[in-house]
Parts: sequence; C-alpha cells; structure tokens
Amino acid sequence: MLKVGFIGAGTVGTALSVLLNRKGYEIAGASRMNKSGRAGKSGLISNLRIMDTNQAVADAADIIFITTPDDAIPIVADGVRWHKGQSVIHCSGADSLDILENAGKSGAMVGGFHPLQTFAGVKQAIENTPGSTIALEAKEPLLTTLKKMAEDLDCSWIILKAGDKVAYHAAAVFACNYAVTLVKMATDLWQTFSIPKEEAIKALLPLIRGTLHNIETIGIPQCLTGPIARGDKGTIRKHLAEIRKKAPELLFPYKELGLQTLPIALEKGKIKKRQSKELELILRN
Repeated sequence: MLKVGFIGAGTVGTALSVLLNRKGYEIAGASRMNKSGRAGKSGLISNLRIMDTNQAVADAADIIFITTPDDAIPIVADGVRWHKGQSVIHCSGADSLDILENAGKSGAMVGGFHPLQTFAGVKQAIENTPGSTIALEAKEPLLTTLKKMAEDLDCSWIILKAGDKVAYHAAAVFACNYAVTLVKMATDLWQTFSIPKEEAIKALLPLIRGTLHNIETIGIPQCLTGPIARGDKGTIRKHLAEIRKKAPELLFPYKELGLQTLPIALEKGKIKKRQSKELELILRN
C-alpha cells in the first residue's frame, strides 16, 4: 500500500487523511499549516504523525497531497525537493497542473484531486465526502491510482482537462457558496416581518430539502415551481414592490434570478413565449 502524506493539515487534509486511513491507507504524516496552528491536536487525527517541515512529509511518503489554500500551493511545491517515483497531488478546484510544474520537472508525477463537496469543518467534511464526486486531472499511471483512491472513498470521479477547471469550479460556487447567499437573502426578508434569523432558517430548511429532493428525483426543469413557473405576473409585481420598499438591496438579485429562471419555466412547458416576454418586461423595469 502506498504511503500517503499531507502538506497542510487543515480541514481538507485532515478529512482526507482520516477517510483514507479508515480505508486502509498508510498515512505517513502531515505538516502543520504553521507552528502555532491547531493541526494535529484534534482527536480526529490521533493516528496522524505531525511533522515540522514539508520536506519531512515529502521524504516519508510516496504520494503527497498539498492541501493548503490555493494561492500557497505553487509556493509550497516549489519549496520541496521532489524525486522520481513520487506523486504530488493538489486539491485545488480551479487550478490545473501547471502550478506543480517544478515538481514535474523534478521527475515526480503530478495530479489534481478535488472533492466536489463543502468543507465547512472537519467533522462535516468527513461525513459529507462519501458519495461525492471527485474531479481528477493526471496522466497514467497516476490517473488509475487516483481513480481507485476516489472509489475507495466511496466517491464517483470525473476526469477534467486543464481548460475545464475554472468553469468547473465556478459551477461549484453557484451550487454551494451562492446557495448560502440565497438563504441569507431569504432570512433577511423574514426579518422585515420580525422573525429572527435562526427561526427563519429553521422554517426554510424543509423547503430547501424538498427542493433538493425534487431536483434529485424529477430533475430540472420539472422540479421548478413558483410564480415564474406559473406565469403569475401579479405576484411578481407584488414581490418587486415589497422588496423595493423593505429590502431594496435585494431588488437587483431578485430580478436577475427571475430572468435566469424564465428559460427553465419555458422548458418545463407551463408558460408560453408570450408569457415569458411579459414577465421579462416586468423584471427588467
């Protein structure tokens, strides 16, 4: 079994080390994010040997994951002496393999391994990663190794080319990060009628779960509901007037999201082109 090491024992590195260890991979060690960091103190990685330098990790492992923030990856990679027979993997969603160029020139194989999942905290990441999709970028024979590693983590995998990475990552931002923003905007509106944020979130979560369930079971566009899906011009006008009065900062995103929703409603087939044009005029004014 290959010895696996992690440079950067933050949320991603810790979660992957725990999950791989549970699947029988030998974890050679991990380096701290910084000497005063908390990495290694959690019981979740009690099996992990914390090393003082990145070079120590590289010297102890066959396959090394660089799980630092994206901007630090090339700096870290350039600061280590790599050698032939090693594999150096980054976990950036947006970057291609060019940020590991010097490692490749040293004879190491290089790859990308990006779990399409939210890493809000170590516990959540460990719970959420199985069942996720992992985006891979590598040449053979490393690609086969990364495919097996993804499957061992009970994940699916996709293969991306260098030119795919930024669009792939932007899509993840829409689906994950901006979903948080949308819920925040919804809770802001609830506060205009004096419902606290925590209570608003509690009330909205079943609606969000129901929406996700519908996306999963009947798909887009059939899962779309609401006034645009029905062609309900009166309701849209009421929304715009109320938002303009009570939360004007939300007016632009409401209109823009409505415009982006019109093609989905048309594809569902519940409204006609004439209705879509009428709604478009309302949303653009």
